[in-house]
Amino acid sequence: MTSPAAHDVDWDKLRAAARDAMSRAYAPYSGYPVGVAALVDDGRTITGCNVENASYGLGLCAECGLVSELQNSGGGRLTHFTCVDGDGEILVPCGRCRQLLYEFGGPELLLQTPAGILPLSEMLPQAFGPGHLRK
Repeated sequence: MTSPAAHDVDWDKLRAAARDAMSRAYAPYSGYPVGVAALVDDGRTITGCNVENASYGLGLCAECGLVSELQNSGGGRLTHFTCVDGDGEILVPCGRCRQLLYEFGGPELLLQTPAGILPLSEMLPQAFGPGHLRK
């Protein structure tokens, strides 16, 4: 299945799914809930939220939950992605999470950012990926 172009995606609906996921975040330590939503190349919408832990370094970013849901629900490739904070405003993923998204969406994954829709290749230029390990 081919993924829809950026202009064919209902980004408001995708962001609403991220806001819904954010409402279930577990962020008692930082008070900073995050929700994410993405489209998969087979048409599914998947979501994730951050889950903190008293041992701060063991917390899980929302993107970790998203990728776990991707694998748990049949795999595939991420095609479109959005991330929101506790106010429902658009966020960009941190560097670690950009690397995680690269693994499951590749450089062509489209991200909704405060600057507009951008491919992951612009958010993580010259990325290290699975292809480097096959050399």
